[in-house]
Amino acid sequence: MKIRNVTSNNRKNEFSVTTRSGIIYPFPYSETAPPPSSENRIDELFVDKELGNEAFTYILESGEEGSVHIEQVLEYNEDPKYLAELLTYKLSLEAQRCIGSSALSRRQIAKRLKTSVPQLYRLLDPSNTRKSMNQLVALLHILNCDVDLVVKKRAAA
Repeated sequence: MKIRNVTSNNRKNEFSVTTRSGIIYPFPYSETAPPPSSENRIDELFVDKELGNEAFTYILESGEEGSVHIEQVLEYNEDPKYLAELLTYKLSLEAQRCIGSSALSRRQIAKRLKTSVPQLYRLLDPSNTRKSMNQLVALLHILNCDVDLVVKKRAAA
């Protein structure tokens, strides 16, 4: 996800991050390092092209510099799409770890999944976000792993 614009709001002590899709996410100063303060204000703020427009950088009056990646902003705001992709990413990493210690060959695993070996490689690729949870759970089951989904109520903020 790319950042289109970022502004700072000293009254609210937060950044406002606008994505290319037009969604605006707040991000508090307290979550940054080094954090801006009333004694050390933001001197310069910009979407960082060197980081692929996926982060913004700020420079404080003291000369200290900090950068915030869009993933930090999405995680802080608990973006549902981002959290779902993070879950598939973690399951992909676990599948990679399990496939390395499995006695089954990749061809046998693909055959049991009723798919091709290239599709198996796409399923194991953590950067591929177009896979389904069903495919990952089936793969982990073939690799002799149990997948339990635990849903818990969060503590009140």
